[in-house]
Amino acid sequence: MKIEWGNKHTSKLITNVGLITSNGPHGHNIMAAEWTHHISYEPGLLAVHLFKNHATTENILETKEFGISIASVDQSMAASIAGGKTGKEVDKISVLKDLGVEFYSANKINTPMVKGAAMNAECKLIKSIELGDHLMFVGEVVELSATDKEPLAYHAGKYWKIGEIIEKPGQETLEKFEELVKKYKK
Repeated sequence: MKIEWGNKHTSKLITNVGLITSNGPHGHNIMAAEWTHHISYEPGLLAVHLFKNHATTENILETKEFGISIASVDQSMAASIAGGKTGKEVDKISVLKDLGVEFYSANKINTPMVKGAAMNAECKLIKSIELGDHLMFVGEVVELSATDKEPLAYHAGKYWKIGEIIEKPGQETLEKFEELVKKYKK
């Protein structure tokens, strides 16, 4: 089954906005990738899923490293620009700098990182896996930092700030659950 981008069913998913930085044949580059997530505690592994023909994909395949900056709620403009054009045709880092976005040099990889992001991770590529029309890049985190800023959420084609806390089930419900687990234990 093919699932089109913007499908009403997949609009139920909610993700963060990863600003993926790289360096390589297309120079320093940044792109927005909503499919960015944590996959292991030890070792610390993060994954990002990118189209096969993107400038960032080609940079990562060449250099075996990349940065992940999880955009903060005040970085929606940077996320839109990073995701709006290809790094094969536009120097998006320079565009963003001219718009006031600040970068800093990574400590352990040769790529810029986004200053003021909710989280910054410098990653060394340990595996790439072809999955459908995307490549999943698994990176081992070699440097990690975070700010107090909230991450930018992406849902139904729009940016969101996380709001109301929905409480987890109370103690009474948890106790009832434990009773039912004992009752239905296999």
